[in-house]
Amino acid sequence: MRGPLRQRPGALFQLKLGLAGIAYLAALLLVDHFASFDEQLGLGAVTVAVFLVAIRHFPLERRAQALGVVLFASLGELTGAVLWGVYHYRLDNLPAFVPPAHGIVYLTGLALATALAPHARRLVVVAATIAATWGLLGLTVLPRRDVAGAIGVPLLLLFLWRSRNRAIYAAVFLVVAGLELYGTALGTWRWERVLPGLGIPDGNPPSGVASGYVWFDVMGLLVAPLILRALRRRSAAELTPQLSTRA
Repeated sequence: MRGPLRQRPGALFQLKLGLAGIAYLAALLLVDHFASFDEQLGLGAVTVAVFLVAIRHFPLERRAQALGVVLFASLGELTGAVLWGVYHYRLDNLPAFVPPAHGIVYLTGLALATALAPHARRLVVVAATIAATWGLLGLTVLPRRDVAGAIGVPLLLLFLWRSRNRAIYAAVFLVVAGLELYGTALGTWRWERVLPGLGIPDGNPPSGVASGYVWFDVMGLLVAPLILRALRRRSAAELTPQLSTRA
């Protein structure tokens, strides 16, 4: 009896943390709808602060993963929005809040996956069903033909099937899918009708866009050990002078 009782408060806190992440991201996109360039810089500063506060509620290893996600997501944003022009933000820039918001998306998915751990299988099935259905609808009945999105769906399904982190990817997908539909509806960003230079029809948003976010997560997990070692070396370096002074 004692074990389950001990687990419930932790799961409840993670659920609250995940819901708070969703609420913040939704409010952020709504406020940005009316923001100028200078005001976007302020939103960026606030989002960095929220990310730094949120990350403190996770173990060091997860913090390293979140930092890795921010790194690769930033590279992905620069490639997709600035260099390639697959999608465009409202002010035709890369808003300052976007890189740290990717970190919040990852932490939100992680928190929800942790809270729903007893239902991880159902979570994965729901995410896979939505992704596959969305991809098929984009090829058949949706107003904009979405071939590019459908190409990304099998990659997402592969991660949901084979990865040991499938529950996290499933939760991140659900968060991202909601934010993509919400953000494009607000006009925070819009996707081009075809991929520039390739001519492949694309949705707004594409059904497979979450596979890109999952790829950021995969890369973040891969580089996390390197970031973790760097963080530990820094902690050890900061601790050494203190120990010397006490001695």
